[in-house]
Amino acid sequence: MKNVSINKQAKLSEHLASPSEATLSHSNMLDGLRLSPHFSLAELTKTSYHPQDGNIPSHVAIENLTKLCVWLEILRKRYNQKYGDATREIPVVITSGYRSEEVNRLCGGARGSNHLTGCAVDIRCAGPEQLIRYSSILLDIADGTRREFDELIHEKRGTTWWLHFAVRPSVNRRKILFDMR
Repeated sequence: MKNVSINKQAKLSEHLASPSEATLSHSNMLDGLRLSPHFSLAELTKTSYHPQDGNIPSHVAIENLTKLCVWLEILRKRYNQKYGDATREIPVVITSGYRSEEVNRLCGGARGSNHLTGCAVDIRCAGPEQLIRYSSILLDIADGTRREFDELIHEKRGTTWWLHFAVRPSVNRRKILFDMR
């Protein structure tokens, strides 16, 4: 794990050697920046879009993603304890984390989305069973630790299932929704 010093007044792109490095979609440099033992900054900022801004988060968004990773690490551990295979750990796969304004617009994200501040992730689910299990574990974490979350949205498009999970620094609404199309 690399130790990185970040100037809190600057964007991450200013910490890279050149602006062209910031636009290289999630290079090995970003992948080496760990937010937690199992989640990297590259993983939580990856996008299939090619924005001009490079989808580089601010220091505040990185702090929010790091706090979100605390929940994700507990989710991963508890899921594997209950449902994992003794021969290998099952990873929690993030399909979307931080989004710049441009990426959010390109992907059709909601205005004011928690993704814009690094407070939300979308977690891929193999199907409805895994979606329910992830959701149940996250609710248990909230209840057991007395920490609040902002959104827990169960989503489906066609045959694709995912869980949108958001935690804000404050004013969390504990909003639970189902969006099955």
